[in-house]
Amino acid sequence: MAPAGDREGYWGPTTSTLDWCEENYTVTWYIAEFWNTVSNLIMIIPPIFGAIQSVRGGLEKRYIASYLALTVVGMGSWCFHMTLKYEMQLLDELPMIYSCCIFVYCMFECFKTKNSVNYHLLFTLVLFSLIVTT
Repeated sequence: MAPAGDREGYWGPTTSTLDWCEENYTVTWYIAEFWNTVSNLIMIIPPIFGAIQSVRGGLEKRYIASYLALTVVGMGSWCFHMTLKYEMQLLDELPMIYSCCIFVYCMFECFKTKNSVNYHLLFTLVLFSLIVTT
């Protein structure tokens, strides 16, 4: 059998600009970096429960958005480490930027009146996200 690094998996050749230290396709033909992929479950499942609890508790939408943002980061990272494709690398990296913007919004809005919206900050963070994405 050829060394794992020489094998091409289900998703084809690697097109990402990063390839982590884990050998590719050693555990299964369908997942390039098995352990990096599976470890993302901690970024997917608990935040879903947090979002559900936030809805049940009647918390503001910014808290729900924060939990869902963590879930999206975990899912993007899952897709990237599973495929090692450039498109999935963007799905891994860009949600981290967007999530940070959500967290910054939450941080600046900690001591505000309930259910008010800071449109200036919101516009600035969306603009920042668009610039980084472009």
